[in-house]
Amino acid sequence: MAYTSSQIVQAVPTGINSALVLITAQTIGTTVSSVTVSSAFSSTYDNYKITVSGGVGSTNAVLALSFPSNTTDYYYGAVGLTWAGSSANNNGNNTSNFARFGYMTANTLYGACELFNPFATKNTLFLGAFIAPVTGGDGQYTTGFLNNSNSISSFTITPATGTLTGGTIRVYGYTNS
Repeated sequence: MAYTSSQIVQAVPTGINSALVLITAQTIGTTVSSVTVSSAFSSTYDNYKITVSGGVGSTNAVLALSFPSNTTDYYYGAVGLTWAGSSANNNGNNTSNFARFGYMTANTLYGACELFNPFATKNTLFLGAFIAPVTGGDGQYTTGFLNNSNSISSFTITPATGTLTGGTIRVYGYTNS
């Protein structure tokens, strides 16, 4: 049975809200060594999703996520496999960032995570999936927390080496209802 376009398109009922709300979309400049997104978190949302895509890196490198007001107290663990099937594990104990946020190459820029309670005066929890899209690379599932109860409103993305060019950092808030 064939359907007409008017049968396929349906209006979204009033009063229905999306579970994810775009808070900000920040364009990354040219050959920058880091990018800070200000006013990303507030009391409006408890939990957030952050994505980075569309740009490139000057070299192959891991991207880290950190909070400008916190230079220590990052704890994380990552477990995964190399593309060849070997175990790939990384652990951070009282480090200066969440080092497995994303990856960059000469033709890709990627990062994604979820943060729980960054603005609240509680531990901030980190949940991410790391992909290194290069031969000899790996994929990892990363979890961690910031071991303090600071209220956080901004974050910084920094490559381990090299620079970023282009792309967009998007921050979404999960609705509380």
